Amino acid sequence: MTGRAPRVRSAVLLTLLTLLTAGATLLGPAAGSSTAADYRYWSFWKGGADGWAYQQVGPAGNVPADGAVDGWRFVLSPDGGQDTPRPGPAPDFAAICRDTAPGEGHKRVAVVLDFGTAQDAPGGEQPPAARASCASVPTAANSAEVLAAVAAPLRYDSGALLCAIADYPRAGCGEPVAAGSNSGTGGGGSGGGDGGPALGLVAGAGAVVLLGAGAVWQARRRRTR
Repeated sequence: MTGRAPRVRSAVLLTLLTLLTAGATLLGPAAGSSTAADYRYWSFWKGGADGWAYQQVGPAGNVPADGAVDGWRFVLSPDGGQDTPRPGPAPDFAAICRDTAPGEGHKRVAVVLDFGTAQDAPGGEQPPAARASCASVPTAANSAEVLAAVAAPLRYDSGALLCAIADYPRAGCGEPVAAGSNSGTGGGGSGGGDGGPALGLVAGAGAVVLLGAGAVWQARRRRTR
């Protein structure tokens, strides 16, 4: 009888360890996904012969040269960068600025605005069609001043983050949105989606506890025989 006890205890411990590992696997990814979020914002691009490249500096710190193309795209994205959708229209300076004559002490900068898709839009808003303009601005003007010349009104937050171009969107500024949600539909469908995973996690954790308790009871029963 005493010889069987260590083997029984080892079997119980192994069973509990297996169950706890399975429970951690079940709970881990779901817990991590609950913190994931996308953000709505205006992404900033520079155009060239090879298309669009993500700007590494903000508009206030970038001084485009004569003949440059600045691009803006409203997006719903986790963190921006090269994987963020690019502006749709091509960065074609010659086509955009062909009707704007050069001026003394001024430069011409083409500006492409892509307001994104309906899925990118905040609830209740419809993105305008993409458009392009040619800004004739003083030579020292930065990209923020270039944008203000052709796409007013602009809206900034207290931290100087660009929130709206040409009054789009009307509200909000870089707000987080649950990752994978359909932003165009607002928050109407989020309640049911949040409840399902939470209920599944509780049920899974409960099953792990019950199975572990059953293993302990079974081991004790064998020892009393």
